[in-house]
Amino acid sequence: MATIQSLLNSAALPDSPTARLDAELLLAAALGKPRSYLRTWPEREVDSAVLERFHAALGRRQAGEPVAYILGQQGFWSLELEVSADTLIPRADTELLVETTLELLPATPARLLDLGTGTGAIALALASERPAWRLTGVDRVAEAVALAERNRLRLGLGNAEFRLSHWFAALVGERYAAIISNPPYIAADDRHLSEGDVRFEPASALVAGRDGLDDIRAIIHDAPQHLEAGGWLLLEHGFEQAGAVRELLERGGFARVASRRDLGGHERISLGQWT
Repeated sequence: MATIQSLLNSAALPDSPTARLDAELLLAAALGKPRSYLRTWPEREVDSAVLERFHAALGRRQAGEPVAYILGQQGFWSLELEVSADTLIPRADTELLVETTLELLPATPARLLDLGTGTGAIALALASERPAWRLTGVDRVAEAVALAERNRLRLGLGNAEFRLSHWFAALVGERYAAIISNPPYIAADDRHLSEGDVRFEPASALVAGRDGLDDIRAIIHDAPQHLEAGGWLLLEHGFEQAGAVRELLERGGFARVASRRDLGGHERISLGQWT
């Protein structure tokens, strides 16, 4: 019979930049064990049921499907979130939005909005860190709203809620201390759309017009109607879009406009204050 070590050594994922990690995650899931188990018991033999589950998952990964979709979960901030093909996969770069929001606002009672919430990652991360805050997450995809609500219930976070809304459409008259969004920001003809994990993610959550800025323009235009005086707008964008987004914020009447860099040193988010 195959051992844990032999399965990991023979797992072929030539197109993945994280091939070993992928194989470990898939095998651990097939075993129903944490990854540490693989290192503790490398010579342990696996039974046919585990072998079948592992090979099925490996085949999906070899076809390019993201590991997060295969496993149905992804870590973000300090949370483990359910994910599905209805939403983007939460990424570490987006944690910069959470970190910056926590820095900008005091831990006193406040209402915050997460636009295009997807899995609920941003709203739930903020809710977990600031019990006095009330987070609202909205998405135009009903399946995403249901998924975010399942994540909220499983995490037991009573200071968050999720609603169906295309950007601000269902939020007439509501104002917030901060609006946070990781909107679509990829240009329609970007070659990266046909590469890697994004091939399997919903295009509606990725593509925003010819230059990738259509949704960001719309959010910046409408956000002042939903911000309290002194409220903040924080937007994730592409690593080459920071200058354009700062210009849009300044033209939109925002003050204290700035950008922040992600773990790779790229200007990944931009923000401004409504006064």
